Amino acid sequence: MSLELRGIELLVDGQPHIRRTDLVLAERGFNILLGPTLAGKTTLMRLMAGLLPPTRGQVWFEGRDVTGVPVRQRGVAMVYQQFINYGHLSVFENIASPLRVAGIRAKEIKARVGRIAELLQLTPLLDRKPGELSGGQQQRTALARALVKEARLVLLDEPLANLDYKLREALRDELPRLFADRDCTVVYATTEPVEALLLGGHTATVHEGQVTQFGPTGEVYRSPVDLLTARAFSDPPMNSAQVAKQGERFRLPDGAAWPVPPALAALPDGEYTVGLRPHHVQPVATAAPEAITVRGRVSIAELSGSESVVHFELQGGGTWVSQSHGVRSFHVGAGASFALDVARALYFAPDGRCVGSAEA
Repeated sequence: MSLELRGIELLVDGQPHIRRTDLVLAERGFNILLGPTLAGKTTLMRLMAGLLPPTRGQVWFEGRDVTGVPVRQRGVAMVYQQFINYGHLSVFENIASPLRVAGIRAKEIKARVGRIAELLQLTPLLDRKPGELSGGQQQRTALARALVKEARLVLLDEPLANLDYKLREALRDELPRLFADRDCTVVYATTEPVEALLLGGHTATVHEGQVTQFGPTGEVYRSPVDLLTARAFSDPPMNSAQVAKQGERFRLPDGAAWPVPPALAALPDGEYTVGLRPHHVQPVATAAPEAITVRGRVSIAELSGSESVVHFELQGGGTWVSQSHGVRSFHVGAGASFALDVARALYFAPDGRCVGSAEA
């Protein structure tokens, strides 16, 4: 059940909303669109579904060009961030509605709705109206209506974004299992790198209407092709700073230096950008003599669950973020030392292209 975008572009009033995109999605499993709000993820999904015609290019599905095929003839199911249920219908009728439109016989409708309701733990709620349900139950109803169609292409546009933390965690675990045995292509849009990593599958990073990289999720995370991709796959944002390669050492503007790893020994001397994810920048009370450390002035200190997140002004310029386990005390305006795990660093050329990592 492959879906392919061939040279897809979308212009609105002459302005590019989706830049030229060539993308072949993985059959079965999850295909994740990862990027910030307004990156173009929903627009890409609408192009895939046939809800928007591309300005240029073609959409191919199951070996045929479906660019001009109406959405109702494509076998597509889409679930949005906002719950979309029919308030005057019971949960059963909400789930059954696409089957009734398709002319499925009543006996089969009952069987298919029953199977999907059991899978999504909605069986006790089938006689209720959406207004009597919790947010999580309403979203599961919307998911059930999409799944019961047995569509060949399922598009999930940030379907868990409006749920509370516990419900998001539960449904995030359920979703890969729901589609494990289904013969369909699934596309899932999210703004959260952690969610992409948890869902696995394949990920396309999206930035300002452009797909910057596509591949197995873990591979895109570990080996981004450029700085845009690395930043899209880091939350809090990836730390970056200018670094000079001089012979066998890298050096930051504040003077902190470390040996060039063997994997980058052939890299020409010059200016580069070093990238470190926030959990590779750890606060230290007293740095060990051999540690690579930087000094900074704390600008924001906050707790995120059981983690401490510290924003600090780096000596030499720029703002960095440290993310560490545990509850730590920092004072805004005070100085602090941070240890860099340079063994996990990524290095980028002036044009943003990734030129290697210490782990390569």
